Amino acid sequence: MDKLFIADEEDVRNGYTMDVYFERTKRILEAKGLDESRVCAELTSSSLPRGWEWAVFCGLEEVIRLSEGTNVSVYAIPEGTIIRARTPASVRVPVMNFIGNYVDFGIMETAILGMICQPTGVATKASRVKIAAQGKPVIAFGNRRMHPAIAGVLDRSAYIGGCDDVSSGIGGDIIGKEPLGTVPHALTLMMGSNDAAFRAFDEIIDPRVPRIMLIDTFSDERSAAIEACRSVKNLVGVRLDTPGSRRGNFKELIDEVRWEMDMNGYKHVKIIVSGGLDEESVAKLADTCVSSFGVGTSIANAPTLDFSMDLVEKDGEPIAKRGKFAGRKFPYRCPHCYTMGVSLIPDDEIRCDCGCVMEMIERPVLKNGKRVTPEVKPKEVREYVLKQLDHMKQNGLL
Repeated sequence: MDKLFIADEEDVRNGYTMDVYFERTKRILEAKGLDESRVCAELTSSSLPRGWEWAVFCGLEEVIRLSEGTNVSVYAIPEGTIIRARTPASVRVPVMNFIGNYVDFGIMETAILGMICQPTGVATKASRVKIAAQGKPVIAFGNRRMHPAIAGVLDRSAYIGGCDDVSSGIGGDIIGKEPLGTVPHALTLMMGSNDAAFRAFDEIIDPRVPRIMLIDTFSDERSAAIEACRSVKNLVGVRLDTPGSRRGNFKELIDEVRWEMDMNGYKHVKIIVSGGLDEESVAKLADTCVSSFGVGTSIANAPTLDFSMDLVEKDGEPIAKRGKFAGRKFPYRCPHCYTMGVSLIPDDEIRCDCGCVMEMIERPVLKNGKRVTPEVKPKEVREYVLKQLDHMKQNGLL
């Protein structure tokens, strides 16, 4: 059978997925005896998309795994660090620095950028949705909108950004949690009725799986909600995935379902909503009786951040292309307002405009291709993100 149009891990590692000019550059440098020139390359972003004032740095762990064994040293800010937008007058702050022979890591530039640009966008969007939800749970439902080859990347990034659960098996394995899901409309259609689908799920699926029933396949959501409550003994919640074309006022529909369940003695049954949600629509529903949100496309299809990798030092001498600032730079961040800055020396004393002394936040992660810090699990990275978001909220930075 013909293969799917996806690269496997070996393809990525041997450069099969790279922009072809990197392989040509490697051949030229080796032919001209420049293959042992030691360089510093930095990863920076000139701006954030859609007027965002901050972003969540994500994807570092995968870059570390890709770079292990390459005789390259890598320095980076911690994964999950919230980075503020660059002002027009400020120097671009590196989130990563690569030091070594260019031919040892140059062919990986395409992969490295992809491993940071897209995950950072997804994590940032997930954080924005989580903020909009005002603390209520958010479930990442976006895998069906993107290529299945990157399902694990999407789920990990969304979880790190603040989503509480993911829906795919690979995503669940990566973050160390059971994937979460209800039932598709297809089951109800195949079974022929709401009641048949509800009872079949309850009969066959492991009792440890939360009983959350989708109620908008055939009938009015209010009557279907009561049908689910009566059909499933340990019902946890009902999910409304009502398409926009039939919603009318979605908030009123949700309130009607809540009223009907409360009136019939099912106050304990939660309401979960999904279907075309983004941070704006989630914010409008956050103060209603909705218990949690399933958010897909708007997180999975988040804008990609425009990071670039640029040489800034060659054989110990500063060098840069036009429009870039030469020299190895050390990233600093204000511990109060998270404003970013740089210095040409480590352990410098830089004061933020707010008066606080900035902290150098870069750490070594690889020394000559060997990991020097243990892996930080997705749960820990997520906790770091949420702690920073809480700090920003408390200090009026959101």
